[in-house]
Amino acid sequence: MQRRTLLTAATFAAALAGTGLAAHAADVVKIPCVCEMSGAGAVSGTNYHDGAMLAVKEINAAGGILGRQIVMDTYDTQTDPQVSRALVQKAIDSGAYAIMGTVYSGSTIVNMMVAQRAGVPQFTGSEAPNITERNNPYIFRTSSGAQKGVPALTAYFKDQLHVTKIAVEWVNNDFGKGGHDVFRKEMKRVGIDVVADVPSEQGQVDFSSDVSKIKQSGAQAVFVYLNEEEDARFLKEAKKQGLKAPLVGEVTLTGQKVIDLAGGAAEGAFAHVGLATSAPVPSIEAFVAKFRKAYGRDTDHNGIKGYIGVYAIKYATEMIGKFDRKALASKMHGLTLDVKKYPGMLLTTSWDKTGELSRESFMTEVKNGKQVVIGTVPAN
Repeated sequence: MQRRTLLTAATFAAALAGTGLAAHAADVVKIPCVCEMSGAGAVSGTNYHDGAMLAVKEINAAGGILGRQIVMDTYDTQTDPQVSRALVQKAIDSGAYAIMGTVYSGSTIVNMMVAQRAGVPQFTGSEAPNITERNNPYIFRTSSGAQKGVPALTAYFKDQLHVTKIAVEWVNNDFGKGGHDVFRKEMKRVGIDVVADVPSEQGQVDFSSDVSKIKQSGAQAVFVYLNEEEDARFLKEAKKQGLKAPLVGEVTLTGQKVIDLAGGAAEGAFAHVGLATSAPVPSIEAFVAKFRKAYGRDTDHNGIKGYIGVYAIKYATEMIGKFDRKALASKMHGLTLDVKKYPGMLLTTSWDKTGELSRESFMTEVKNGKQVVIGTVPAN
């Protein structure tokens, strides 16, 4: 009799999980963070996680979401796509209402199918174009994909640098390939010749051959699309070999972590970034100050990604007036959150029917060891 009772309870719990009600059985709402807390993506993942946790603490202190406190459990993917897949399933089994993460595109491409099958909205910091091109109604970015970010540089190369020959250095993973392919397409569209196309591997240490190929190509500028640590190694080697062509990146190249690792080799580098902690925007300046006070360190753009993701969940849930995963996903499609009414977004932010994000972005340059915003790019 006792065994039958246990089986019945287990069956009932499984049924609740299948309807999305299990997370709402108590006076809490579960929004776990599946993040890269160790491994190659630890810097990005930790900042994303800590930004998300900062939002959780603020929201809980103000009464939570629809009166329920947020519980954010942390699952460390170790920057391993297959580990991330298993942990997304574990987070779902725990009763997740929505999931924050992952940041690395290679992991998100693998694990987002698990969340999709379970009907759990997922808010990712990944930027590979194909993440929002797979007809997944439960995936939402907290930063623009490469298909939006990279084209923002086209006018810079053509109209400001006036280059006719360009090189590209890219990391051969899902993140890098996505940006590389968009870049090649854009350069072809405006008639700029890509004279050196140099792939590298994640974790690559020696960039001497890569820089040598670029120097010999006669490129007038270099588009650098690498992860943070590889960015720093490339910048050091470029300085060592005396590469004179302007170095221009997207997302990572002018981040403070890269600047710190590269030392003086980062001076003068340019990048288009979807989010900049150095932006002279009061809402972003206030966030940076709060993050520093909470954690005793500065963050990069990934901290903002995590922060606004949690606030997006809060605002959309309050709009629908209930905890319903499917309704949350539906509400997110075509949603615009005006920062004047929804200050936790930091900037006015929109999502289209694919979960792709749009908002204003920034051009940056490394000056005196700091990322400096030198221009604003309208939302596209």
